[in-house]
Amino acid sequence: MSSSTLLFSIIGGVLPALFWLWFWLREDRLHPEPRSLIITSFFVGMLAVVFALPAEKWICEQVFASGVLGCSSMKAPLTREIFLVIIGWAVIEETLKYGASYFGALRNRENDEPIDSLIYLITAALGFAALENTLFLTGIFSTGGLVDGLDLGVLRFVGATLLHVVSSGTLGFFLALGFYKRGSVKKIDAGLGLIAAIVLHTIFNLFILKSEGNSLYTFTVFAFVWLAVILLLIGFEKVKRLKA
Repeated sequence: MSSSTLLFSIIGGVLPALFWLWFWLREDRLHPEPRSLIITSFFVGMLAVVFALPAEKWICEQVFASGVLGCSSMKAPLTREIFLVIIGWAVIEETLKYGASYFGALRNRENDEPIDSLIYLITAALGFAALENTLFLTGIFSTGGLVDGLDLGVLRFVGATLLHVVSSGTLGFFLALGFYKRGSVKKIDAGLGLIAAIVLHTIFNLFILKSEGNSLYTFTVFAFVWLAVILLLIGFEKVKRLKA
């Protein structure tokens, strides 16, 4: 791999994530989070990718007789094996992003208001997306060149990256709703949030699978993501009004 390929991949993977991080941090301008926790959550989110990759490889090996080769050729029509892999990947990624936000910030005493859950979950998700996108772009720049890499970068900027934000933000919203609750109710909210994040992630991946070569499905994918972004922004406003 050339140094220019690595450089373009890092720029294309990290800078868009930092832009979206700046965008979402503006939602909590009145009580900004400590910069140290934001940085920690972002980098722990990146670290989560290191654990996600072997776990997702293991899922492929369990589902497909051909292991990773089976996953590399996944495309429509949808089969039982592909459906299981898509669900498995969603479970792995959403659980790891939740874990990254927990160890990066949520367990810290600075997590002292409902909106913090949303901010830290989204921050960890963007860290995850930054490294994931960098790895994707490294492969594309190496095999398809600059134009293909730029095309993929734009698509992930408005698609996959926001999907990570929306799914983790949904979990953060449920955590915010349970912020002032105690005991089992708080745990139920967290569990429902994680399930909702996994379901959203799964639906998105199913749409992506169906969209290959179909412009109507591609439009549906992006419409689905941007509608979810609007709902997440509405969720932010609701969380800001929560009282103990």
